Amino acid sequence: MNLRLNLIGRLNLSPQFTQNKMRRANVIQVFEHQKLKYGADKDFKQSHFDALVKFNEMNDNKYFTPIHRGIKFGSYVGVIQIGGLTIEILPKIDKQTTDDPTEKEKWQGVLLNMLSVCRKIKVDTVSETQLKRRYNSILEVYFEIYLNEVEQLIQRGLIKQYRKVSTNQKALKGKLLFAQNIRHNLVHKERFYCEHQTYDRQHLIHHIIFKGLKVIQNLVSHRLSDKLHRILFELENFQEMNITAQDFERITLNRKSHFYANALEIAKMFILNFSPSLHTGHDAMLTLLFDMNSLWEEYVYRILSKYNQGNKVQAQRSKFFWENRSIKPDLIITAPNKQRIVIDTKWKIEKSKSPSTDDLKQMFTYNLHWAANSILLYPQVHQADTFGTFHHLQDHNHHTCTMAFINIFDNDKMKSNKEIAAEIFGKIEAIKTQFLHE
Repeated sequence: MNLRLNLIGRLNLSPQFTQNKMRRANVIQVFEHQKLKYGADKDFKQSHFDALVKFNEMNDNKYFTPIHRGIKFGSYVGVIQIGGLTIEILPKIDKQTTDDPTEKEKWQGVLLNMLSVCRKIKVDTVSETQLKRRYNSILEVYFEIYLNEVEQLIQRGLIKQYRKVSTNQKALKGKLLFAQNIRHNLVHKERFYCEHQTYDRQHLIHHIIFKGLKVIQNLVSHRLSDKLHRILFELENFQEMNITAQDFERITLNRKSHFYANALEIAKMFILNFSPSLHTGHDAMLTLLFDMNSLWEEYVYRILSKYNQGNKVQAQRSKFFWENRSIKPDLIITAPNKQRIVIDTKWKIEKSKSPSTDDLKQMFTYNLHWAANSILLYPQVHQADTFGTFHHLQDHNHHTCTMAFINIFDNDKMKSNKEIAAEIFGKIEAIKTQFLHE
């Protein structure tokens, strides 16, 4: 999905505004690896807990860990909506838990920015002022984008397409379906059960768009409900159908329908991540969750690719290292002089001043197979970079491994993507200065 996100990482809401906003919207914000217990938070009830546990079990228990009267979140961030409750899981790179609204807003900005860079969210015409005033959660951003997209499609004019229709009719039209004709018209010889093509708006693309609207119908905030109802009124002739992942694979966009792409992508997220009822409490659930480790890896790749400073940036190139087993580093940076750096991204707190033995063995293998130096790249808390050389490979390239830490904030203000990319490339230059001139 194409992404355009404007200034989300630089919001500066007042604590009072944020508290009032959360109270109105029934939103709970937590950080990754934090605990949430029913009874401790009045908005989080046992019915929510039961639904989350069942959802987690259906997904191999990968999203969080059930604990006594609650759950402990893992490395997945994003948003979960159960009925009228929204749980927003934010990233964080230190272990301090806090209920400070300003701190939560800062990390919400980080998440929104990463989702935008990684093309998992698209915000076109939303200004910083509007974001301050209007959005209660990340999920509401998705809702409004989707409604805006569908509204634009309606204003543009919904397209017609050919589709196959099977009906029992009085005149022979199209292809006669013999088996169905015998079954339906054994008595009524004057009728014909036929398959023919019709040209109208009742095709798969519109059924998907309509299904996406029906999914969020009971989940949107009061602020968006009027807009949703107006759109549904415009589509009152459409019927809700069951949509599966296979239906999305059948869609092929062309010159006439390409402008449906964004709405279809968001509808796909809504439909495939929606659970109508997970338990007897009848709370529908919508989940948009992202593995923070994968998100950090993709974010680094995309900003380095965009601000590459003449370097070639490649993601997850694999090589065989034993029989049919392969290795695949996160990133390979090739400088104009053909020197290579392998980067392995780590979204975690690393307090040690040296890499673990397992990490070093992994980076040693990368260095050997790509004739490269390597970097273990962490978000910074308060650490300094650590340089080291592999003793076995003492050649002209030295084959080093560096623990590098990138600070994504500057005095509590998120750095721009360009600044973060420049800092990473600065680490690469530091490696050359440290080792290549020895």
